[in-house]
Amino acid sequence: MNRNTEKIDLIKKVYSKTEYPKIIDTRFQQLGKLSVNQQIDETVTINDFFEYYNDLFYDIPPYGVSNSHEYLVKSSGEYINFDQDNEIIEALRVEITQLRRDLLQSQIEKAEAITGQKLNIDVNNIGDADMLGTNEYNQILNAIPSTPTEPNTTNTTTF
Repeated sequence: MNRNTEKIDLIKKVYSKTEYPKIIDTRFQQLGKLSVNQQIDETVTINDFFEYYNDLFYDIPPYGVSNSHEYLVKSSGEYINFDQDNEIIEALRVEITQLRRDLLQSQIEKAEAITGQKLNIDVNNIGDADMLGTNEYNQILNAIPSTPTEPNTTNTTTF
């Protein structure tokens, strides 16, 4: 067996303590550590988030446990206590319904006084048990006579 032998010269260079940091980079950039400035540059701002959100809006699935519009609505709603707002809105709707019933009852009583006839309208049994909507309210209000009818004419409206 013939081996080719080659001579290699090894040169060792030594640096002094003051010279070493000037020549050798001692920052650990290869290990994934970012400088403070790099971290600031790479931080997503609120404006960035909403730009991304608007760009991805139609790509986001409507429903799903995570990464969906449903998830965003639910998690944001929990964060801002949105259910409390819904409870207030529901209480206001119930109050509006009761006020509409009270007003309707007074309109019925006024019509009965003007016409001298009894209208068979029970405002508590009109429409949905929880809500007296605007359409139902206006429909009933329009059915109430505002002037007296002829004496022999019976005008009874049942709802």
